[in-house]
Amino acid sequence: MVLVDGEPVSWVDVADRGFQYGDGVFTTLKVLRGVPLFLDAHLARLERDAARLFLPVPDRAVLEAEVRQLCGLKPEGVLKIQWTGGGGGRGYRRPDAPTGTRVLGLHPLPDYPAMLHDQGVAVRVCRTRLGINPALAGLKHMNRLEQILARAEWSQADIREGLMLDTGGHVVEGTMTNLFLVRQGKLHTPKLDRCGVAGVMRGWVLAGAAELGLAVEERRLSLDEVRAADELFLTNSVIGLWPVSRLEARAYPVGPISGAIWRWLTTKIQAALDPSGPISR
Repeated sequence: MVLVDGEPVSWVDVADRGFQYGDGVFTTLKVLRGVPLFLDAHLARLERDAARLFLPVPDRAVLEAEVRQLCGLKPEGVLKIQWTGGGGGRGYRRPDAPTGTRVLGLHPLPDYPAMLHDQGVAVRVCRTRLGINPALAGLKHMNRLEQILARAEWSQADIREGLMLDTGGHVVEGTMTNLFLVRQGKLHTPKLDRCGVAGVMRGWVLAGAAELGLAVEERRLSLDEVRAADELFLTNSVIGLWPVSRLEARAYPVGPISGAIWRWLTTKIQAALDPSGPISR
């Protein structure tokens, strides 16, 4: 189920800069009971990322109306909102006044077992490294080739995610998730000022940690530090939170801090699902 600039079609003009050059940004969120979870945060991120790439900022009212339309037709799924540089002919130079292209797709929820929130997941370390580029750091732009190469490194069904390092050897994120570790009661997460994606759920975890009185530090993390953690967990807007039960040869407990954060997130999700609340919660 897809809308392209408001029209129910499943194709984009081949001249679109998103197709030609990956010139665009996107965000992905979960829809439950017709409610797009944390839509305000996702649209704000889309606007920030577009502005950082010098794209026109999409019209929020138009996007919200199209989100309502899709969620009214299909009450559960994964909603992907893309905003591209639009048409513009050949060459890297954008038109003087790019108009942008909106693509909203609502897709089936992945079949992730519910037990993963309680029992945790197995994770590996990827060989593919993330290039360092502060101009793109934190953005969810439409060029995901590094993640595609990393995800192609394994096919074992029991491995749910792969951790990615940057070219300097620091752990940055998973192929589709943000990473948190706990050491001696303190929460740590990689600093994303040189590469990586600043996920919306990552932001909620940082807010939850502050509300729960947990100390948090964003900094460079070595692979040895990650391996030595007391707890590890992964986040994104579709999975919510997965504890890591195994990183290659090492096993980890599903610890109290990851459990407390997940319970806090669950209360926020339940509040968003309140039928008396607005769609943009």
